[in-house]
Amino acid sequence: MRLKPPQQPAKAVINHIGWINTMRKNTLAYSCLTLVLAVPMPSIADNLVELRPDDPVYVKLGQKIYIDQCASCHGVNLEGQDGWRDKMVDGMRLAPPHDKSGHTWHHPDALLFKLTKYGFAAMISSDYKVSMPIYDDVLKDDEIVAALSYIKSTWPDDVRQSHDKINTDYNLNNAMENSKSGF
Repeated sequence: MRLKPPQQPAKAVINHIGWINTMRKNTLAYSCLTLVLAVPMPSIADNLVELRPDDPVYVKLGQKIYIDQCASCHGVNLEGQDGWRDKMVDGMRLAPPHDKSGHTWHHPDALLFKLTKYGFAAMISSDYKVSMPIYDDVLKDDEIVAALSYIKSTWPDDVRQSHDKINTDYNLNNAMENSKSGF
């Protein structure tokens, strides 16, 4: 008489193989997530932009990008163009200052990022004419954040604190809006 192999061990092996495959998938997912979380870049998803004015690496990179991409209009010292409040040239608004005398610090990080990346027409209206280029295909997201971080790093403490409060209020408002819409 021939003995049949017990059924229970075979079922256990199949379950074990299933468990191994599940772990492989989860390990890959966790590895990818860990890699994403380990990269020292800000999150650029919609409104999750955060400037890094206290990060010397971002500020140094941002200063170089600012000089290369922004200073020709906004000024080497972030002073903007004379008459920026009320003059227009060729139907375009002049570049405002990014120092404490301007209004850059009146806007949350996310809006500054979006205006820089997508342009004023996409964010405000095509009626608001500016000569500032759209940087979507020119700079990477972290380079835009670096340039904006450099700008913020030059503001006095009271202006930075006011800007931080604007960001806190903006983020709280977005969180409330998202909770209403179920996101």
